Amino acid sequence: MKEQNNENKLTEGEDFYFTPDGYKCFTEKHHLKRGYCCKNGCRHCPYGFDKNTGRIRKSN
Repeated sequence: MKEQNNENKLTEGEDFYFTPDGYKCFTEKHHLKRGYCCKNGCRHCPYGFDKNTGRIRKSN
């Protein structure tokens, strides 16, 4: 397995948290740090991607 260097290291509670079902859920801060929308319909997407329409909602 490839190790993450310090600049790519994820911090629990800051970049992600675990849901009650045990899934890793990325935070808005992590998405902004990554710098682009992955278009997976993430729970905390700061880019406004709508999984139902496949479009990024324009901000006001």
